[in-house]
Amino acid sequence: MTEDEITRTVALCRPDGSLNPGAVGWTRTPLHDTSGIGRGLRGRGRDKRWEYWALVTPTHVVGVTTSALDYAALHEVYVLDRATGGELDEVVIAPLNRSASLPASLGTGPVRSRTRRVAVAVDESRDGTATRLRARTPRVGLDVLVDRPAGHEVLGVVVPWSERRFQYTVKDVGRPVRGMLRVDGVEHPVGGGAGAGAWAVLDHGRGRWPYAVRWQWGVGFRDGVGLQLGGTWTLQGPTTENGVFVDGRLHKLHGELDWTFDETDHMAPWQVIGDRVDLTFTPWHDRVARTNLGVLASATDQCFGRWSGSVVTDGGGRLLVDGLEGWVEDVRQRW
Repeated sequence: MTEDEITRTVALCRPDGSLNPGAVGWTRTPLHDTSGIGRGLRGRGRDKRWEYWALVTPTHVVGVTTSALDYAALHEVYVLDRATGGELDEVVIAPLNRSASLPASLGTGPVRSRTRRVAVAVDESRDGTATRLRARTPRVGLDVLVDRPAGHEVLGVVVPWSERRFQYTVKDVGRPVRGMLRVDGVEHPVGGGAGAGAWAVLDHGRGRWPYAVRWQWGVGFRDGVGLQLGGTWTLQGPTTENGVFVDGRLHKLHGELDWTFDETDHMAPWQVIGDRVDLTFTPWHDRVARTNLGVLASATDQCFGRWSGSVVTDGGGRLLVDGLEGWVEDVRQRW
């Protein structure tokens, strides 16, 4: 299986709102115009737009979400204290999308969550070399810069289920981050000096989804090596969201991966196997999240831990990934 690489700007949607066949493929930089998502009547009820940032530091893991799900908006700030295992998770689900502001395409405007308990602001620098990420809840404050090194590549993929149901995702893995995290009035440096070793991941999504779906997602990063792996939701399609990054350069992994894990014990080791992938993930913490609001429901196990094993790069070399920090997740979504 070889997937098509797109190297020019392309519209995700046709003028009538259906999927543009020429948009199906993958990119090393964000090249898709997704302005058709969230406009008009074509995708009413099925349009999904979000920005999810995850930060991994020596002391904490942080997740920040702004999302517009068509008939509701979901905003969230999650903090895990790595030393104690303590979690803070502030979630606001608001009707319609008025509390969420998201740009038509990645990098074309600010991101905002505007609610009483969760506020998020994401802004790109004028020269494109950094992203400022701010978030606030009653107990948490975050203000960091996520740097974009020269030559840094991402994995952008369009996954089609049909001409009416499709998703564009950008996974941006292993960007250095610096700034400050405040939890219950205590400040924790992020990146630089005592906070060295911090990195960030962006999950950018624009698409029109089926009502019920399941996926797995895995990420890891250390010392210039990053993993981006997906499963289940891309089955039977022409594209996958799998890749390995080496010093900012993307090596696209074609073909589906076989995910094996214990659904009754997510803390047991996970196996991820493919033509060029032989990996084990060993968790040290399981973040369990359950939501059931009738129409909107989800079940998530996001496990933080470490990767071991190997991946074969584009040049045929065997890359050992032992000790990469990151996460895996198993999600069942009804939306």
